[in-house]
Parts: sequence; C-alpha cells; structure tokens
Amino acid sequence: MPRELKSLGSKAEESESSNWDVVESIDEDTSELTSVDPCMIESESSESESSYEEDPDRTPVSTNMEESCDPKPRFVRTASAKSDIFLSDRTPEDFTTWQRIIRVDAIRANTEWVLFARNQAEVSKEKALQSAISVGLKDFDHLEPYMIYHAARLVALLEAYAVYDPEIGYCQGMSDLLSPIVAVMEEDHEAFWCFVGFMRKARHNFRLDEVGIRRQLKTVSQIIKLKDSQLYRHLQQLQAEDCFFLYRMVVVLFRRELTFEQTMCLWEVMWADQAAIRAGIGRSTWARIRLHAPPTDDLLLYAIAACVLQRRKLIIEKYSSMDEILRECNSMAGQLDVWKLLDDAHHLVVDLHHRI
Repeated sequence: MPRELKSLGSKAEESESSNWDVVESIDEDTSELTSVDPCMIESESSESESSYEEDPDRTPVSTNMEESCDPKPRFVRTASAKSDIFLSDRTPEDFTTWQRIIRVDAIRANTEWVLFARNQAEVSKEKALQSAISVGLKDFDHLEPYMIYHAARLVALLEAYAVYDPEIGYCQGMSDLLSPIVAVMEEDHEAFWCFVGFMRKARHNFRLDEVGIRRQLKTVSQIIKLKDSQLYRHLQQLQAEDCFFLYRMVVVLFRRELTFEQTMCLWEVMWADQAAIRAGIGRSTWARIRLHAPPTDDLLLYAIAACVLQRRKLIIEKYSSMDEILRECNSMAGQLDVWKLLDDAHHLVVDLHHRI
C-alpha cells in the first residue's frame, strides 16, 4: 500500500483510462470511492436536491450540465444506503502537499503510547527502517526505532485515508486522532477501518468552511450561557462568547489536553454513548430505568463546557482578554482530571439536554 501511495500523483493524472472501485463496509453504511463522469450525476442530483438543502455539511452537486461535464473523471464518494455524493476536484498537487505535511506531523508524534503498546515499542531497528523506507520517510535519524515505526505507520494510513476521502484529504490534527488507534491496533488494515469509522463523526472538524466546528462551538457557548450567565456575560465583554478559544479541543477531541490513557477513557465513554443511541436507547428509555444521564452525541461538547466552567472564577476575576483565556486553555495539558471532567459533563447533560 505505501509504495502505491508514493506514485499517487502519477495515478491521478492517468485517471482518464482507469476506474477506481473501493468498497467500504463499516457499521450499517456501505459506500464507494469511484471515478465517474460528472455528466452522469446530473440527473441523480435533482432527485436528492432537497436533502442537500437540509444538511449544510454535505457538498452540493452542480446541476449545470455545461459546468459539470468535465472530460476527466473525478473522485466521488457514494453511500448506497443514504445516496450521498461527495465530489472532489483535488489535483495531484493537493496530494503532494498532503504527503509533505503528513510526514512532518508523523515525525512529531508524541511517545506517550509506548507504555500501552509493548510489541510496537520493542520493534527492531531493521523493521523500523524498512517501514520508513517503504513510505519515503525522511529526517528521522534522531528518533528511536519504535518512533520511526510508529511514524511510518501514521504516514501509510493517513495517505490511504487521503485517497479514500479526497474531499477532506489531510489536515493537521488528524494525526493526533489516528496515533492512539495505531498504538492500540497492530494490524494496519484494522487501524485504517477503525479510523474511517472514527472520522465519520470527526470529518466535519476538518472542512475548509469550518461549518462543523462553528456549530459545535455554538453548542458549547449555549451550554455555558444556560449554566452560568455571569460567566457568559464576562465572555461577551471580552468578545469571546463564540468560544473560539476552545477551537483546538473541539478539533482533536481533547487529545492534546489529556494524556494517552485519559484520552482513551474519554473517547470510549463518548463511543459508548453513541453506541447506545445507535442501539435505539433513547431519552425516554433512560428516564424509565432512572440512569444518571441520557446518552448524547455531544458528550465531548458538554465535557469542553465543563472544563471552562471549572475555571469560571479564574476567568472572571483574572482574565481581561480572549488571548489570556486561550493561553490558559493551551496550558491545560496534563492538568485535567478526566473522571471529574466526565462527572461534570454528565451533570450538565442531566440539567440541560432537553434545552440544547
């Protein structure tokens, strides 16, 4: 796979004579990455026009035949269960840029995972170098073999995802999400499909228009406003009520604020809530069996709001600008109690879920 990805640019140029069919089967959804003639999509787009208007996170399909009839096929993601179509006009230059950034980010990956992945930590130097060469990794002389091996796996999997989902491709921060998965899962194909499933929830964090990020920050702002009006008014005075100082927490799901072990705890609680929702366990069911908090897709956002509320006194009394709050947020790494954070988040869910 890594060798094929290295010649990605030349393959993209030869797309006129080749057809790609990659079938995805994760959870209930089945989707494809295909190379299609945009002219053939025109008739289908009119049938699903209303659904695109309802969901701003989806990329609309042009209905103008003259504009959409490109002689070169484009990458298209089709989800047969939902009839979603995502067009991408990415060029070989885009992939070349992603490849360069991926390698830089992979080299910088932290080493916290080592204690939790002994087999990978004990990888031989020969195997590590072979993996690095296979993906064209450079500037790794200062790294230990286990970090070289980890970086090489990140490169291979992130490049594979960029091919799989060219609309998103690669953005900085995605390596933070993949690194814990790679540490836990030793087989690349398993790690890849796990990451694909993870990105189904997180991919909107990496859209260029930032629609997904803005929606989530708006939800955090609403939680703070409903729970602590005094703190919210102070944020308004600092012109920080949009909560953009929490941008990084939302994008990488607390990965840079929590340790590796804490990250796994938080993510697994989030996934448990999402699994409960997929299983049909609704709010009324939870009310009947009197559990503490109903499952929610937005547990991360409640946790982020709880993190801010834990520092309300400090923010109100000492901080007089958004930059100061931003520095406080960036200095939280290693100082958070994940279980206290989750407790506070669940209390917020109980109090506010019916109003959010």
